Amino acid sequence: MTDRFSDVHPSLSGPASTGFTILPDDDANILETTRGLYLGSGGDITVVMASGASIALTNVPGGSILPLRVNRVLATGTTAGGIVGLV
Repeated sequence: MTDRFSDVHPSLSGPASTGFTILPDDDANILETTRGLYLGSGGDITVVMASGASIALTNVPGGSILPLRVNRVLATGTTAGGIVGLV
């Protein structure tokens, strides 16, 4: 298979190259700081950003990709589901 971009250094403005399932947890950080989040089903999501700031986003539609650098997705305040961390 040809990958025309294999020699291009990844950047925050480029596409994600992998992802992982995120289970919201009030106490534990996720595996890796994300460059974005995908929400499979809509709702509210509360996160701890890479800066340490906590934010709540309400009424986010399912299928959304949020360009957020996140260290934790909190269970408290999160009703969205199917959350995938994009890196």
